[in-house]
Amino acid sequence: MKIVSKKIQNAWAMYDWANSSYNLVITSTIFPAYYVAITTNSIQGELSYVNFFGLEIINTALQNYALAIVFLIVAIISPILSSMADYRGNKKAFMRAFTFIGAAACGLLYFFTPERIEYGIIFFSLAALGFWSSLVFYNSYLPDIAAPEDRDRLSAKGFALGYIGSVLLQIICFVIILKPDWFGLGTEDKTIGARLSFLLVGLWWLGFAQIPLSILPNNTESNKKMKKHILINGFHELQLVWREARQIPALKRYLLSFFLFSVGVQTVMLVAASFSKKEIFPKQEDEPKLLLTIILIQLVAIVGAIALSRLSKKIGNIATLLVGIGIWIAICIWGYFITSQTEFYFLAVAVGLVMGGIQSMSRSTYSKLLPETQDTTSYFSFYDVTEKIALTIGLILFARNEELTGSMRNSILVLMVFFIFSFGALLYTRKVVTKEKYASLFH
Repeated sequence: MKIVSKKIQNAWAMYDWANSSYNLVITSTIFPAYYVAITTNSIQGELSYVNFFGLEIINTALQNYALAIVFLIVAIISPILSSMADYRGNKKAFMRAFTFIGAAACGLLYFFTPERIEYGIIFFSLAALGFWSSLVFYNSYLPDIAAPEDRDRLSAKGFALGYIGSVLLQIICFVIILKPDWFGLGTEDKTIGARLSFLLVGLWWLGFAQIPLSILPNNTESNKKMKKHILINGFHELQLVWREARQIPALKRYLLSFFLFSVGVQTVMLVAASFSKKEIFPKQEDEPKLLLTIILIQLVAIVGAIALSRLSKKIGNIATLLVGIGIWIAICIWGYFITSQTEFYFLAVAVGLVMGGIQSMSRSTYSKLLPETQDTTSYFSFYDVTEKIALTIGLILFARNEELTGSMRNSILVLMVFFIFSFGALLYTRKVVTKEKYASLFH
């Protein structure tokens, strides 16, 4: 394997610092709280509907359906784009393009007001499209720039930097929302603090992304020949990846487990803020508590990502993932019955401990199970497509169940089923993972 400099590895990790502000402010805290607040009926306990191009939809269900469509689009286009990146050697160009799309969309959310629901959902969706599409190319750099024994550490470092950077910007946004007069914004417009936060996310993301975009190398030095037409070549590559994966029992079984727990983990993370706003912090005066709780989750997540990385060195990746999934099952049961804000604070700590760690560990575990190959982008494209399909299913199930039952709590139990099956699938995976071949996955 080609040895790369610490400078390149650090630059790679800095992209987490840059884009995680989107994940915290837009996905997890301010945007969901702002969206639910401006679209909720004044009568507490009554379902709130919004008009989206003539369709009457439950407000949070609309948000989840929009994200589901985004993830489906990403699942469809990422094989095409990944193939082009592999064969033209311009992985970084695609990463740069989607970074710009996502950051620009965040900035344009500054103009999202209660009278512009359609506008807000469209740019919210474009921001998600930019974020998740850029990760396809970002993640595929990991096996290119780090040896197998360094991937857990570098992956965890990226997540840790992401949490630190996002929390820093979150605190700045939090102060702007609570003390707008400190910045000469006045108090007449109650939405200005949140909308200004969206703009700051776009500037932060685009600004700090210039560090990795200026230092990271392109993925190949020479172009490869297309095996198929450019529009289908990516899917052909995924087919080849799947054929190879089927010949590696450990990788095939791990992908099944990854798919199942991604339905749960990623969906819970995306709907957590909306659930908290609706079920635990419904009052306007409760919003500071909600935002502070989400910040608490991010801070604990830094510790969690590092802790699970260190735990993996003692008991191995597979066993560490089993511990994480077991905690997620308990979180779902606890979340269904939770009623008080005090209980929610303790639940938030538990979520933080496994939120970042399981993402970091799943990414590095996958990279260790890959066969020797120079075509890393196609393999990580397969990984990302698997995750996006899982997210699409999870969000649709969550939104549809809320529409049918009128409660977000029931949807949590649906996701718990996926965690349970993923636990079993991971145990199934462990049976075929041998210490001789995958020593780095064990103590």
